[in-house]
Amino acid sequence: MTDILKIENLTYKRNQRLLLQDVNLTLTAGKIVGLLGENGAGKTTLMRLITGSAQGHGTIMVSGTQTPTERKSHLSFSEQLRGFNRNTKVAQVVAFYHTVYPDFDPQRFHELAGFLQIDVNLRLGALSKGMREKLIIALTLARQVDLYLLDEPFSGIDSMSRKKIISSIIQWMPEEATLLISDHYVTEIAPILDEIVVVKDQTIAVHRAADEIRSESGMDIEDYYESLYEGGVNRD
Repeated sequence: MTDILKIENLTYKRNQRLLLQDVNLTLTAGKIVGLLGENGAGKTTLMRLITGSAQGHGTIMVSGTQTPTERKSHLSFSEQLRGFNRNTKVAQVVAFYHTVYPDFDPQRFHELAGFLQIDVNLRLGALSKGMREKLIIALTLARQVDLYLLDEPFSGIDSMSRKKIISSIIQWMPEEATLLISDHYVTEIAPILDEIVVVKDQTIAVHRAADEIRSESGMDIEDYYESLYEGGVNRD
């Protein structure tokens, strides 16, 4: 199978503090992967390293490309719209994405916007936290890339909408694309996961297929994940 993401011997320090060390990870095409770990474990940092927004020591390749500029052309990251002011209309943000990203598909965005009930005529300042999160999801998934990175995408979205989005997320992805999703709602995202990656003790402690975990441990994904912090399972 094609390697979408390959990380080798990655180490990252910030302000002389070691945040990640000896990270090795390979993700293949067509997978939905849960990136799990406690707050502060380094999940967001790892995503930022993959995008090239942060620089570590080691090798990161996305779809066979290695430089940050090349990698960015193959991935879409759920950025937080910090570069736009409150008076910017959603439609203006969409136009910006269409201009900056050649792979941005306006039709796909408007399909997503309809599904998520996003009013493109509203200004960013008028959006609730949940609606802002929905906009970020739509912008991220509207790009046609190999790797999608969703970092805590459902934090402000109500339970009913969250479940609706999670259950349908696969329909918005290209068939051979891979999605790496970091989220606290482990139970809710578990049904769509092909694999899990757990960041613990500054490295990748576990990378396993979800079905393998269920069949071999007899646990669901959330119980298995929690047991890692209780010393209850073998990580190999």
